[in-house]
Amino acid sequence: MNAKPETAYNSDADGQWKTLTGLFPYLWPADRADLRMRVAIALVALVISKVVTVLTPFAFKNAVDALTADGASTATALVAAPTALIVAYGFGRVMMVVTQQIRDGLFAKVGQNAVRHLAVRTFQHLHALSLRFHLERRTGGLARVIDRGTKGIETILRYALFNTFPTVLELGFVCGILYYNFGVWFALVTAVTVLIYIWFTYQATEWRIGIRRAMNDADTDANTKNIDSLLNFETVKYFGNEDHEYKRFDASIAKYEEAATKTYTSLAVLNSGQAIIFSIGMTIVMVMSGIGTANGTLSVGDFVLANSLLIQLYLPLNFMGTVYRDIKQGLIDIEAMFNLLNVTPEISDRPGAKTLDVSDGMIEFDAVSFHYDAERPILKGVSFKVPAGNTIAIVGPSGAGKSTVSRLLYRFYDVSGGAVRIDGQNISDVTQKSLRAAIGMVPQDTVLFNDTIRYNIRYGRPDASDAEVEEAARLAQIHDFIQTLPSGYEAMVGERGLKLSGGEKQRVAIARTILKGPPILLLDEATSALDTYTEQEIQTALAGVSKDRTTLVIAHRLSTIVDADEIIVLEGGRIAERGAHGELLRLNGVYADLWNRQLEAEDARKRLAEAEAERGRTAEVEAAEKSGAGIAAS
Repeated sequence: MNAKPETAYNSDADGQWKTLTGLFPYLWPADRADLRMRVAIALVALVISKVVTVLTPFAFKNAVDALTADGASTATALVAAPTALIVAYGFGRVMMVVTQQIRDGLFAKVGQNAVRHLAVRTFQHLHALSLRFHLERRTGGLARVIDRGTKGIETILRYALFNTFPTVLELGFVCGILYYNFGVWFALVTAVTVLIYIWFTYQATEWRIGIRRAMNDADTDANTKNIDSLLNFETVKYFGNEDHEYKRFDASIAKYEEAATKTYTSLAVLNSGQAIIFSIGMTIVMVMSGIGTANGTLSVGDFVLANSLLIQLYLPLNFMGTVYRDIKQGLIDIEAMFNLLNVTPEISDRPGAKTLDVSDGMIEFDAVSFHYDAERPILKGVSFKVPAGNTIAIVGPSGAGKSTVSRLLYRFYDVSGGAVRIDGQNISDVTQKSLRAAIGMVPQDTVLFNDTIRYNIRYGRPDASDAEVEEAARLAQIHDFIQTLPSGYEAMVGERGLKLSGGEKQRVAIARTILKGPPILLLDEATSALDTYTEQEIQTALAGVSKDRTTLVIAHRLSTIVDADEIIVLEGGRIAERGAHGELLRLNGVYADLWNRQLEAEDARKRLAEAEAERGRTAEVEAAEKSGAGIAAS
């Protein structure tokens, strides 16, 4: 069953409201009184800032009136009053900036705290999701969603609280001042201008949202192809498909180019429309104030005051267009992140799940059935036991369900039928953390972190000492190799461990599991990447590690499991044969057929190697004979 979101956040009004209400706990965190205090003080600073903003032009108005007043009798009187008013105007401008910066500085910690907590919550949630989700994911696209979502959080918190609300507050102050000082028509023209401005901004932004969404989709697709191609760098080189990758990437970037062009073109339309609407409204107000000044009902200072108020109002309104676009974009980005957070984990601990209590480490598969797809069953009533301290190997042709057994034991998936038990405890009834702590896994395909060798080995037990890390490396037959490296244990392994060979990576993985020291070992083709000599060394090491531990081996090379206590042969999702190596050979069935095929393949490889060696010796003899003939002739 595929994991699906419980609640979808859509880009409609309901979805936007859900997104905003979902952000509120991060804006006003219940457990952080210090952050709530910061928000409260920032809001006070915001109100003070807007009051100072609308009062400052009055100082400018009075200064103009003083400079243009008739009857100033002395030079001192002519200079003193306007100077004081101009200083007051300058002080007001300074306070506007200072209160805004205090507001922003106080809120910075709130915004960053919200970003951190949501980012960590998303990271945590992704690790809680099922293996199925991660197998189906597109890494580049997922990374882009998280990146844009975390950036959108700060945008919403900062702009919604500290730009939209203050602009509305300032508009109310300006309209009140215009009504009180100039009359109803001034306030009405200003209000109508702003309403038309907001309506146009909303309509144009809604039109642009579709274009911006297409640009985001193209950006996500291009980023996915970019990361996917770079992660598979070696495969690209193996097949010489650089041109193919360039073309795929270019096709995605071309879509982004087209969408981005439309985005910037539509932005020009939006900005032009906003400027035209506000300029018309401001012109009407200035004409009315100019007429009032001419007929003596208004002073020159009033004319300047009206102009100053409208210009000051235009600045946040002009920015509000950008803010609205950013808020809408932020809502889209956070919506995608919230959709991710609302994906229900397919595998979760049941209510009241207990910690797994491992006394012996006996594993039991009881009539286990499983399917990834209901129409394609993988396991069909598989039953077997791995007694405590024993080694059981599972073999079979490709697609028989071998690796599925290991995934069910680790509870990456829940069984479709039957039960998996450890020491009699159904693993579905215990916590996943305790289950996985009891099992050590050496996978077939080892992927390392892009960090040091020491870090990758210590990952098995993060609190292990350096001495314990090195001892684990010795048991895994990799300590001597590490010592030959210039940086030793501090050598970086590269992304996905690409600086190491397949065998070296495998031995790091084995050392990591040795360090973990679990009561149960799960080896999934653990030596498949090793040469024969190294394989024998690792088998010896694993034999020592497996002693007194319950070990389940998923094997491809049958030569590695001939000493297993029991070999289970899967075919078509069922147990076809079971028994010790010798018993299965005597049955002359599926296992014997697999064994003989591998022997034939091994013999063929040996003959090929011998033939190549013989050709090399023949070539050396011929070269020597030619050299001798040349010397004799001379």
